[in-house]
Amino acid sequence: MTVEACDVPAISVLDRHMLASAFLWDAYRVPLTQSQASAVDIFHAVFGHHPMWIERVLLARNHLAAACGLDVPAASDILSPERKAIYQAGDRIGPWPIFSLTPNELVAGRNNRHLDFRLSVLKDSAGASAVISTVCVTHNVFGRAYLFFITPFHKWGVKYLMARAMNAGRL
Repeated sequence: MTVEACDVPAISVLDRHMLASAFLWDAYRVPLTQSQASAVDIFHAVFGHHPMWIERVLLARNHLAAACGLDVPAASDILSPERKAIYQAGDRIGPWPIFSLTPNELVAGRNNRHLDFRLSVLKDSAGASAVISTVCVTHNVFGRAYLFFITPFHKWGVKYLMARAMNAGRL
């Protein structure tokens, strides 16, 4: 089995109102060989191992976003994300604040003037697979224009990072 598109799982704690009003949402499922992995472990397995070229693209995007007055993470959050021993809601994981955290699901994201973004990393109850879901609600034409251009890269990038983690044996 490879990375496959799916629906946002019904058991996810993602806000259903946010999901219903989303300009963009997607979800991808990947098998787990490490059934004991927590949602935090899965997050780091996927998003803690960017190839250098993706890091450079993310840094360039953040530089442009900051020039537009948007809230962006520090470069160190992209280049060398810290792995803490314990996380809780309100902490940062990689470049994003954590909104919700249970042993089986992590929801992180960011609120900005142009859009609100949520990322869910959900491990199914049997530990057989993980689903990474993204939800974006736009607030203005800038948010819609941004997503119009970024969506193809986002969809490809999430699947690419998940497949890389799976092929490297991190999942």
